[in-house]
Amino acid sequence: MIKGVNRQMIEVTQTDSPFYERALFVVKPEYAGESYEALHREAIQVMERLGAPSAFRRRNKALFWGLRLGAAALAGAGIALLAVAL
Repeated sequence: MIKGVNRQMIEVTQTDSPFYERALFVVKPEYAGESYEALHREAIQVMERLGAPSAFRRRNKALFWGLRLGAAALAGAGIALLAVAL
């Protein structure tokens, strides 16, 4: 909920993100006099730095480490089989 009637907002509709459809930024009162282009450019830069939601990153990180562990186990088993065969 946004309180107050005199709030300047910037809406970014082109997020280029699979996670976010659009973003709304509430401009601080001390920067309300800045040009729309400067505020919009800053809002886009903030959107680019956001990345994926943290739950998605955690899930991918766990999957990545699980795959690494599995690959290491397979490599170790392969080396052990080669050592036994020789």
